[in-house]
Formats: sequence, structure tokens, C-alpha cells
Amino acid sequence: MDQPPISDYGFLSDCRSGALVGRDGSVDWWCPDRFDAPSVFGRLLDPDAGYWRLAPLGPSRVERAYRPDTLVLRTVHHTPEGSVAVTDALAAEVGARGHQLGMNSPAVLLRVVEGLAGRVRMGLDFAPRPEYGLLTPYLHEQPDGAVVAVAGPVALTLRGNGPALRAGRDRVRQEFEVTAGQRVDFDLAYAPVHGDPPARMDPSTALAETVQAWQAYRGLHHYDGPYAEQVRRSATVLTGLTYTRSGAVAAALTTSLPEQCGGDRNYDYRYSWLRDFAMTMRAFWVAACPTEADRLFAWATRAIGRIGDEPVPVLFGLAGERDISERELGHLRGYAGSLPVRVGNDAWRQRQLDVPGEVISAVWRLHDYLGETFDEELREMVVGLAEQVAATWRLPDHGIWETRDGERHHLSSKVLCWCALHRAVQMAPRLGERADPRRWAAIRDEIRDTVLRDGWNDRVGAFTGVFGSAELDASALLLPIMQFLPATDPRMRATIDAIERELGGDDGLVRRWGGDPAGFVLCSFWLVECLLLAGEEGRARKLFEQVLGHANDLGLFAEQVDLRTGAQLGNTPQALSHIGLINAAWRFADLSFG
Repeated sequence: MDQPPISDYGFLSDCRSGALVGRDGSVDWWCPDRFDAPSVFGRLLDPDAGYWRLAPLGPSRVERAYRPDTLVLRTVHHTPEGSVAVTDALAAEVGARGHQLGMNSPAVLLRVVEGLAGRVRMGLDFAPRPEYGLLTPYLHEQPDGAVVAVAGPVALTLRGNGPALRAGRDRVRQEFEVTAGQRVDFDLAYAPVHGDPPARMDPSTALAETVQAWQAYRGLHHYDGPYAEQVRRSATVLTGLTYTRSGAVAAALTTSLPEQCGGDRNYDYRYSWLRDFAMTMRAFWVAACPTEADRLFAWATRAIGRIGDEPVPVLFGLAGERDISERELGHLRGYAGSLPVRVGNDAWRQRQLDVPGEVISAVWRLHDYLGETFDEELREMVVGLAEQVAATWRLPDHGIWETRDGERHHLSSKVLCWCALHRAVQMAPRLGERADPRRWAAIRDEIRDTVLRDGWNDRVGAFTGVFGSAELDASALLLPIMQFLPATDPRMRATIDAIERELGGDDGLVRRWGGDPAGFVLCSFWLVECLLLAGEEGRARKLFEQVLGHANDLGLFAEQVDLRTGAQLGNTPQALSHIGLINAAWRFADLSFG
């Protein structure tokens, strides 16, 4: 089969897991138990790894949109014979409202077909392949017309309200006709094979409940600033990437979508990075509900545990698991032939010195909502991270881009070390007896002097990515964003101009470094923020709107964009890209350092 573009996929979520459904009506990715569990539909990574297609049999013209303030997707197919709508959703628990969204999601995929005009012949092709395509299930027809697919630890129950479903050897293939005004409902329920069977669910009722649950959640969160529609969509995407049971935010829904088609930089992003978590908290502060801070920081403190001499891991499993060792799935062919396909991510073993600064900065951003005195675990986390920075800031690390070719002295890592101690000093009255603001301040000032001395390259006329290097790096844009230097400082102004000139392009995209094969969406939004902070509102607005143009028709961003073709690349939907959008939009309303 021809591989659909990444931008063809819409994102469904129940805040337990997520699914990707293409414009062609095929659900090509679903890991029903939770975001980082094995898939039952994995055609995204191999044609034989499972899917569920529901669409007209012939060609159609497609229009699609989310129901307002939800991740419930309505796709309209226009054919020569008539028009039909398919509404897809991952069901919310009945009665879930507000912050209960996702707490007890039932792991049910809803698909509702509505005839709009004429008479349309539809095809259903259901071919689940659990365990990332390793298993072909047995299919059992039920007296009530359902089909149960069983393999390994997984049981999937497919029901419809039309003719009884008929099982083939390894799939269900069926045709049916829909006329104007007619409705045909399907639901697919996941359950562990050795657990209780899933409760039967009326798809129409469940769909209405799911829409209400999402809209009630968004109704608690108000943003009326610039680019409100895009900010609300991105905030909804971030909510959809949140594993509500713990509060962890997955960096993306997918694994192993490539940064370059045919390349080998294909990683599993279905985990929670502390860096992403901290940036998400800032985005939620802008676009969502700051009162969620207690629960979200509770996840971080418990995932980290008591801090000792070893580096704090930079990412965790969604329930706080520490060891998420990486392995390759050699039986999968990869998206567009891009190998290897990986699950797990060995970046958890890396030293990345910027992470404590991101986390402490997030605490600072929300400290007014966390009470006059932090609870013991939060105090211990902040003090422990500050002490670790004080002891380790002189060491090299793998940096924000998680390079796997050795440690270096990365500019952005040192700047975030400065930020960690700067914010810890400011919060010292809330940190208890172990706080040592005088010593932290002295080390903070030493870090600043070191960055200004060793981070600047006279020959390049800019701050570079690594001390002593002549290579520009877009992470230098963090200096004004983290308040290390004003964007108007001559050295910073020169760095912004150099990055825009050497790493930017006419399409608004910014690469991370000179050899980066694609534009990195987050870096593009960082440049918008820096231009605003430098007083260049006109240029910033033009750039911002150019970058917005790289979203797909549903407002979704992957991690990167191909500079030649404009195709989205990397794991999707990417939390960092949507975080960057929210934070850049906020700068248009508040041009101070915030």
C-alpha cells in the first residue's frame, strides 16, 4: 500500500490512549490499554500490523473537522452516488465531566455512520493485529451479531447495529448500504483476555456523552487572547496527550515516525519527558487551568522520587516507571521504510543538565497557585534538583536534542542550570531549612559568567550551541525566553539574526542546527517569541502565521516539516509543537518577560 502522509491522520483520545484515523477512514494506530502499550492497529508502521477501515467503497472527496472543543472527528465523504458522514471518537466514561475526563475511560472506539444524501455503498475492513502486529487473532461470531477477536493478552469485541457481522479467517470484511437519514453504529471494545468482558455500550449515547465530556472540560478553561482558535485547539491536543490517571503528558502519540523518511532517527515518544512536562505546565498556565498544578506536580515528584547523586532521568513511563529500556521491533517495516522501529527510549539513561531548570522554572511559574508553603515532596524535589545542579553544572551532557554521539558542554544546558538556581533562590522562603540561597546565588552567578565568556563565539558573531563550537543551534533562542539575556542585548540580537538567517527559511521554518534535514516546529515558535521580545512584532506575526500554515487541516502538528516538500515528519501529534504555538501566541498579548 502507499503510505499515507503523516498529515493525513486525525487524532482521537480518551485521555487513556489515542488513535490515528486517516482521511481514507482507516484507523491505523491504536494502543488501547494506554498510550505506551502495544498496538492492536499498527498499519502506521507496517501494512500487515492491523487496521480498521470504514469508508465508501469507491473514491470520495473528503471534508473533516472536529466537533467544537473536542477530539471527536467527523469526516464527510462525498461520492458520485451520495454523501455520508463517519464520526469517530474514543469513548469517555459515561457521566465524566471536568477533570474526570479520562480517569476511567472504557477503551472503546466509536464509529457512527450517517447517510446525508443519496445512497452510498460502504465497506468495513477490520483486521486487528495485537502486539505490534505479531499476533493474528482468532475471530468468534457471537449470538448477538458481534465478533470477538482474541489473541495473546487481548480481547476485542466489535459490534454494530446493522446486519450481523461475519468473521473471515483473520478479518471481518463486509459491505452495507447507507441512505439519506439512515444511521449505522459500530463500537470496538478492548479488554484483557483474562479479565471481565467489556460492558455493552450504545454508540450513539456514548458519542453524545463523549462530546459533552470534552466540551465540559474545555468550558473550565478560558483563553480569549490572540489566536484564540489555534490556542484552544492546541490546548485540547495537550489534554488529549495527558494520561489522566497519573497526570503525565505523553510527548506524542506515536513511536518511530521518522525525522527523515528512510532515516534511522526514529524514536518512541509515548512517554513523559520532564522537559516537556515543564513546558506543558507553562502552556496550561496560558491556555488551561492553573489549579491543575497540584496533581501534575504530584506526578513529577513521585516519578522522580528522592533525589540522590545520580542524574534525574529525563523521561518516565506514564505511571512513573523509570526503566523504559529501548528495543527494536525487527518484524516491522517502518513508516515509509524507515528503520529501525523502536519501543522504549534509552534517553532515560542520559545526563541532560537542562531538565532541572525546566522543572524548577515550571514550579516558579505556578508558585502562586501552590500555596504559601510547598508540601514536603515538592520542597524536596526543588531543593534536590537545585543541589544536583550546583554539584554537576560543570559536567558535559547530551543536551536538549538528546544526541547519542557523546557528551558536550551545551549552551542551553548551562543556561537552564542558571535558571534552576535563579528560580530556587527566588523561591527559597518556601523551600524549608535545606534551602541554601546564598550558595546557590554564588554558583548561579558563576554559571552566568561562564556562559557569557565561553558561549559566545567572536568569529561567528553569535552564541553557538556548544562551548568552543562554531555551529549555530536554535536552542540559543532560549536565552531571552528563560530571561538569561534580553532579546535586545546586542549579543542576543546578533544571535537571533544569525539563527533566522542561517537556520530559517522563507517558509518560516527553523532547523535545530545546520545539518538538520527538516524544520523543527518548536524552534520556529521560539523564534517568534524572540522577535516579539526584541520589539519586532510585525516580523513575528508574519512568521507565526507562516508556521501556522504547516498544520494539517485539523490544526495538528507533528514534530518537524520537510523543507522541500512541506510534508510533516516525526512523531505526531507532537506536544512540543503545540506547546510552542500556545506560548508564542501568548507573547502577542504580553510582550514582557512574563
